[in-house]
Amino acid sequence: MSLSESTRTEIRNCLSILKVIAGVVLLAAISWEIIAGDHMHFSRNYLIIQLVVCILFLCDFFVRWAASERKGRFFARNFLVLLISIPYLNIIDWSGAELPRYWATLIGIMPLMRAFLAFYIVVQWLVDNKVRKLFFAYIFTVVVFTYISALVFYDYEILVNSKLHGFGNALWWAWMNVTTVGAEIFPVTTIGKIFCVMLPSLGMMFFPIFTTYVLQEYSHKKESDQ
Repeated sequence: MSLSESTRTEIRNCLSILKVIAGVVLLAAISWEIIAGDHMHFSRNYLIIQLVVCILFLCDFFVRWAASERKGRFFARNFLVLLISIPYLNIIDWSGAELPRYWATLIGIMPLMRAFLAFYIVVQWLVDNKVRKLFFAYIFTVVVFTYISALVFYDYEILVNSKLHGFGNALWWAWMNVTTVGAEIFPVTTIGKIFCVMLPSLGMMFFPIFTTYVLQEYSHKKESDQ
């Protein structure tokens, strides 16, 4: 039996709320794990939290897939979402394989990408105008990505970089790089260097988006004055 459009909307809204909550919980959990952890292994508590969140993400995918009118098109368009919703760390842990923290962190942040997509729902709820939605989505992207970059940088660099003395330094480094100012803390790991390139690139994208937003706001104000 096919579902009505109102039923599909209710399902999407309920799942969206759950995804936002799950995303916040996962971000808080990995923040605590990286800042207060031993930088060698992920704790059992974090693995449990990630498993529960990933199960919720997977349930969201399959429920929306089942409710979709064009299931083949939905699966094709959201296949990447499915891949980043899988709890790879838990699967590796169950298999008994020993994974270096270097790779475990990269795999562990994949569900965070799924959580980031869930956070974008908040922007859609709060902003109606397309240009404003683009602007606030970009601001949201910069804030979240900069924070995640600081976490990853801190996790990879804290044991090998003598100039890094705490997460506060890592957060300051991330914000200085995203504003293209730069910082006196230079990365020594490959992952740190990659994020050192990505952050200024993201920051430089701000200027055309900000210009478009200002012009759009100015044109609307001018039309209203006339």
